[in-house]
Amino acid sequence: MQTSTSQYASSAGIRAVVFDFGGVLFDWNPQHLYQQLIPDAAEREHFLTNICSPDWNIRQDGGRTLQEGTELLVAQHPQHEPMIRAFYDRWPEMLRGPLHDGVELLRALHAKDVPLFGLTNWSAETFPHALANYDFLHIFRDIVVSGAENCIKPDDVIYQIALTRYGKHLPNLKPSELVFLDDSARNAEAARRLGWHAIHHVDCAATVKQLRELGLPV
Repeated sequence: MQTSTSQYASSAGIRAVVFDFGGVLFDWNPQHLYQQLIPDAAEREHFLTNICSPDWNIRQDGGRTLQEGTELLVAQHPQHEPMIRAFYDRWPEMLRGPLHDGVELLRALHAKDVPLFGLTNWSAETFPHALANYDFLHIFRDIVVSGAENCIKPDDVIYQIALTRYGKHLPNLKPSELVFLDDSARNAEAARRLGWHAIHHVDCAATVKQLRELGLPV
């Protein structure tokens, strides 16, 4: 992680940019794996909606262990055991790789000495794989990982944890001095409600435009 203590502020008073990871910097999608395992589209959609569902996965992102989450689901749906176990046994296959426009934006901000932080809903057990394999993650001064904090976006508490952590790098940091990029409108709105600037990241060109309007050098 970067440790520079240089002070930065945009013309609008932004002192740092906070990145979500999935959908902004990473192409993560269970479909990447399950297209191989369940060829029938309707069957696959049912499985990923009702068995290995987003609500189930987010519990692991919130701190439940992969083993506990897996065993609970296998007990509920024993007929799907092989497909359930594949979710975390073959988890790296769901992480197709970086979203290059998002990474280019990250690097462009870093090149201008803008302080950068991460705030991601991600299991504490799978996040080390990303950290070990994607060097751009080491640009960040600090990364708040939901699974390590036992709380998830859009709950207020994780944004408060993040503000406190980032403030250790940027003393007297205020919510209004952060701009947060997240591909979830719900998560962006939660940050906004707490006084952060937030951009619902839909495409990089629109995000860049909004960052420029806040005086950031992109």
